[in-house]
Amino acid sequence: MFRSMPRLTRRARILGGATAALAVGAVGIGVAWGSAAHAVTISIDGSETEVSTRVDTVGELLQEQGIEVDAQDAVAPAPETELSDGLFIVFRNGKLINWVVDGQERPLWTTADTVGEAVVALGERARSAWLSVDRSKRIPVDGLAVDVRLPKSASVTADGSTKAAATTAVTVADLLAELGISLAATDLVQPAPETAVTEGMSVRVYRVELSDFTRRVGVAFPTEKRNDASMYVGTTKVVQAGKNGVAVQTFKRTTRDGVVVTEKLASTKVTTQPTAQVVAVGTKKRPAPKPTATKSYNVSADGLNWAALARCESGGNPRAVNPAGYYGLYQFSLSTWRGVGGSGNPAAASSSEQTYRAQLLYKRSGAGQWPSCGKYLFT
Repeated sequence: MFRSMPRLTRRARILGGATAALAVGAVGIGVAWGSAAHAVTISIDGSETEVSTRVDTVGELLQEQGIEVDAQDAVAPAPETELSDGLFIVFRNGKLINWVVDGQERPLWTTADTVGEAVVALGERARSAWLSVDRSKRIPVDGLAVDVRLPKSASVTADGSTKAAATTAVTVADLLAELGISLAATDLVQPAPETAVTEGMSVRVYRVELSDFTRRVGVAFPTEKRNDASMYVGTTKVVQAGKNGVAVQTFKRTTRDGVVVTEKLASTKVTTQPTAQVVAVGTKKRPAPKPTATKSYNVSADGLNWAALARCESGGNPRAVNPAGYYGLYQFSLSTWRGVGGSGNPAAASSSEQTYRAQLLYKRSGAGQWPSCGKYLFT
């Protein structure tokens, strides 16, 4: 808090002394003194009084009136000036103003009568500055403290245009209010509204809008497997076709000055439930293959290298099983094996039967039944 200087407490004493001296001076007119009397006028901080005195100089008159002159006071004409009839003398007390300019204290002495007269000492920018007291306020002899906000250049970009201003606003929020720019609760301001305004500051206002929108999406159907004892192991059948469902997704959308910034999934609601697909899975055991040990197969001597084909397809192993569904010396599929009269699993049949069935397949369809290894039949 501003405190007046101790020296300024002399005001009451000065005025009291001056008043008493003036009274004495007034009474003394017409008294026979040793020298001629001078009729002069003294203005003390704007208050004028006529005085008759026999002293010789302005300084002596002020001393006679009980006025002490300090370095910060103003006297005109100078104290050493000789008195003459009709002389007008001005005395102004020095008063301390503690200027707080944009938060920085600058104590200055002044002999001005009003705050408006004194503020010019702060420079040209202070002429349009904001002051915490009225410029017409008279400065008390014990001084005072005054907050000053110097005008600053700033600009605000909002709603597609930029406004420039010389402002004494304290914060960005004050600047926006000064320019008539209102904010919605969702709007974004950079820098933040509570930020102090600085010289050359650029402020950007983003109009932020929040909205919801929906999308319809499919919901995949599940698959249920049910054991069926009427079907052989390894076989399946769709007994009820599946059907996808429908769901509605709700999204939260954020736009900034009309441009989408984010879209976030807020909720999902299934409006049409999917229908499960039901698949029957065979559990019935297949009958054991008929014994073939006593069965004779005529393997014709056709001149083809069946051993080489078997080595290529299965490494010559009559019990070979390929996980992809191929079996035996010549890697029959179950359907092809059955197509040439075989039953059961090819890998369970004798080597001679497998060769016999392979020859039947060759006669029916040629070596192309073994795309990679058929060439070895002719080696």
